[in-house]
Amino acid sequence: MNALRNSVRLIGHLGEDPKVKKFEGGKTVANFSIATNEIYRDSKGEKQSETTWHRLVAWGKQAEIIESYVKKGSEIAVEGKLTNRSWDDKNGEKQYMTEILVNEVLLLDKMKN
Repeated sequence: MNALRNSVRLIGHLGEDPKVKKFEGGKTVANFSIATNEIYRDSKGEKQSETTWHRLVAWGKQAEIIESYVKKGSEIAVEGKLTNRSWDDKNGEKQYMTEILVNEVLLLDKMKN
């Protein structure tokens, strides 16, 4: 049960092409966002749809897979963990960001012939 303490699994579509950077020493990082959609019925019984955007970061082999096979509109499944970071912006104000650090990625788009 310890692995469940900080575990995230999402299926969604990319809103834009991933931003991939390669560093000296061979490390690769991919930053991207996916949208998940939740469909539910409101109090009047009418279908409603809610879209949530999630920021993701992948390193190493996962980043290389994303760079090679994933683009805007691609549907993927990811498993990872929530991470938080903070920094001071140019005005000296503290900024916060929550991201998902990707451990595994599954490509869900069908291969084209």
